[in-house]
Amino acid sequence: MTDQDVTVRRARAEDIPGLVASSAGLFAEDGGTRDATINVDWPHEHAAASFAAALEDPERLVLVVDHQGRVVGHLMGSVTEATAKRLVRSATLVSMYVRPEHRRARAGAALVTEFLAWARGQGAEQAEVTAYAANTDAIRFYERGGFAPQLVTLRQALGGDKKKGQGD
Repeated sequence: MTDQDVTVRRARAEDIPGLVASSAGLFAEDGGTRDATINVDWPHEHAAASFAAALEDPERLVLVVDHQGRVVGHLMGSVTEATAKRLVRSATLVSMYVRPEHRRARAGAALVTEFLAWARGQGAEQAEVTAYAANTDAIRFYERGGFAPQLVTLRQALGGDKKKGQGD
């Protein structure tokens, strides 16, 4: 597959079913395999409304990877104003996914390039993205794109499953 096989463009309302499918792919491949607390049905239940709202919001960006008229990937980003706590306007790459068979076409790099250009155009002074610590491929991908680690989230499950002999 070559760069000519895919096109990155702004999403349109008619892309919503493809965006939902792309989001479902992301949930199944990433969060669904790395985080038991993720509702892998969320894209099928809520993504259409989420993408529809994002398409209408000038503070959000929705891009698709188009292959022969079919959505094979997406990126959603947003910008937030500076606050008393965070002193700069910031752009967040909220979600991104490219179907595995289209990743060699550099579609992910094209999505990030478009996102960063949009963020600069929106006056953002920084851009950020989160990735699961176990997703080393994603972390390497973002680092190649100029992102660097900033925060680490540590989590402890507080469920009712006690191990036998502990806390008795």
